[in-house]
Amino acid sequence: MYNPKDHLKRLVETHAPSGYEEPVAELLRVEWADLVDDFDADGLGSLIGIKRATTTEAERRIMLAAHMDEIGLMVREIEDGFIYVHRISGIDPRVMLAQPVLVHGERALPGVVATMPPHMLSAAERKQYKPIDALVVDVGLPAEEVERLVRVGDLVTVEGPMIHLKGRKVAAKAMDDRSCVAVITTCLQLLRGMKHSWHVYATATVQEEVGLRGATTAANHIRPDCAIALDVGFAEQPGVTPGGKLGGGPQLGIGANFHPKMVERLQKVAAYYDIPWQADIMPARTGTDAWAIQVSREGVPTALLSIPLRNMHSPVETLDLKDIERTGRLLAHFICALDESFMQELSLMPAEDEPA
Repeated sequence: MYNPKDHLKRLVETHAPSGYEEPVAELLRVEWADLVDDFDADGLGSLIGIKRATTTEAERRIMLAAHMDEIGLMVREIEDGFIYVHRISGIDPRVMLAQPVLVHGERALPGVVATMPPHMLSAAERKQYKPIDALVVDVGLPAEEVERLVRVGDLVTVEGPMIHLKGRKVAAKAMDDRSCVAVITTCLQLLRGMKHSWHVYATATVQEEVGLRGATTAANHIRPDCAIALDVGFAEQPGVTPGGKLGGGPQLGIGANFHPKMVERLQKVAAYYDIPWQADIMPARTGTDAWAIQVSREGVPTALLSIPLRNMHSPVETLDLKDIERTGRLLAHFICALDESFMQELSLMPAEDEPA
């Protein structure tokens, strides 16, 4: 029986930074095997699970997109057995000191990001954060063994289990954006018992953290009639205002990146099925897969649903499982309500029987 918490745990505890997403793709091929009719992939490596419509005359396609890459590091230099790193994408050096990591060398090596004892820091140094180039990883091995097992260019990722907090809240690395991959899985689970007249292209995109690359190639490969991107949004916490409320339902993007009729239909479906949602006002660039999908090919009507997340781009990204389940349910009901008339609502051209 599907358990979203267990599924999410498997996703976030897998190591797959931008450009090296295959471990997550392999996991999803297993987890989605009974939920989709076929698998496909674009040339960049985004995984596409295709669930065919339950009506034989179906022609339309909806793309669901959540990125499966995570932020990470790469070995830059090895000196006296200590490892210096580059940032692949979005790592925040403020939160990395004293963190457990995994060095993906000839074999996986557990390590820690070293930190200077405060006794040896000057008053000025205590007020500063170390830049990425100054971070040092210690795997606890003799220098010659480190030289044998680790090479420049090897990956380094944050290590640690998903933490179970009170209520239905959990914290882990890579919730951005594996939580939204779990949303797609939840949607596919629900669609098993529902009828829908559009084909569903469930897409786990690659390389979002380094420039929305997988969404760009996947959208051109799929050629969807409309799309919903899924990502994380800022949740309320000290210093973050405004923000979404954990457990308050998905954040619905409102702004130029999103087709107003897509937004309106999502609002109507949410109201009909009593699914709570939160407005996320995004007047300009969103920095999500929706930004790339919207302008693929001739243009794709696109919407964005986000999971409220605390501590974004840290090893303890925190969310409420209720938001994953509610977002998955909203997606499933939205998909089941799609018909050919909705395409006319989305079109910028008048209907054939209407004057231009």
